[in-house]
Amino acid sequence: MSRLQITIAGWDYDRIRLLKDNSEAVEGCTSSYITLPPQETFFRLFRFQEFDVAEASFGSYMLARTLFDFPYVLLPIPISRVFSHSAIFIRTDRGIRRPQDLKGKRIGVPSFQQSRGHCVRGMLQDEYGVAPSDPLWVVAGLDTPEHLEHVPDQAPKGARVEVAPGHTLSAMLANGELDALITASTPSVWRHKAAHVARLFPDFRASEQAYYAKTGIFPVMHFIAVRRRLVEAHPWLPRALMKAFEQAKLAAMPFLTEIGALATTLPWLTAEAEDTMRAMGEEFWPYGLEANRTTIEAQLRWCREQSLTRRRWTAEEIFHPATLEWYHAVGTPPSPPQARPPRRTPSKAARGRARRP
Repeated sequence: MSRLQITIAGWDYDRIRLLKDNSEAVEGCTSSYITLPPQETFFRLFRFQEFDVAEASFGSYMLARTLFDFPYVLLPIPISRVFSHSAIFIRTDRGIRRPQDLKGKRIGVPSFQQSRGHCVRGMLQDEYGVAPSDPLWVVAGLDTPEHLEHVPDQAPKGARVEVAPGHTLSAMLANGELDALITASTPSVWRHKAAHVARLFPDFRASEQAYYAKTGIFPVMHFIAVRRRLVEAHPWLPRALMKAFEQAKLAAMPFLTEIGALATTLPWLTAEAEDTMRAMGEEFWPYGLEANRTTIEAQLRWCREQSLTRRRWTAEEIFHPATLEWYHAVGTPPSPPQARPPRRTPSKAARGRARRP
């Protein structure tokens, strides 16, 4: 029996190296892994549906599923995830001392469908009462004058929006045309240490750890999507992909705590990994629906509240049915369902760092 030929597109994460290096890592398949930065993958996936399997922005995917019959189904593989607090940059001369001070401010965003932005807005509304309708949103390119729109963009219902063609958000924040900026990528205005620019949460690490301890939410930016027509013809493929991605992740994890030769150019990589495991558990980046249900259901709620979808989808609707029940592929016990993690109370010092003076 010949092997199925498939293309897989995504970024060069440590957790995919096994798939990238071994064309037969997916059972029954010969795969070609195409290494692309996320924005190029999304452009080619959502505009032209070029790939059999691809990394997909969650926000853009939900908007695409809402607006038309997008020919891909998701697998519960959160290939990219990032907490929200580090994404908010502010002018220090606008009286912004706490998240609630963002109400009525001019906030720049590259796009409303960007997953990082929809998670930041969800966190701000849930935790601090800042509704999407409270600020004035300015849409422009981050560091180049472009509008990142993989699917026709859709602003939150009731939101006040200005589009600034020919401008960049970094320049507008630096020169005072914006009060704040929410972005998935580190903006040049921050890299260049522009005057009067800071993060809303200076110790975002402590704020994000406290947020996880309270909510159990570890936001997902990108899932893996697979062409629906392909899995209809080969119903074994979704679970084969799940197993391959799981094995690739498990192969990468030991390098985070290996002290003999550091896998990443960070001198305290091991200390950071061990601290993360203390805060979030050893299985801090699980695959599968049940282990991520708290996060997924929160993000689906935010999608509805922010008009990315016309109704509130269920987790079972967006993932392929064959992957709804999952287990670890390589001999390790499965994580318990993520109804709510054990509550971890941040230390007094961490609580102090999480609050802005």
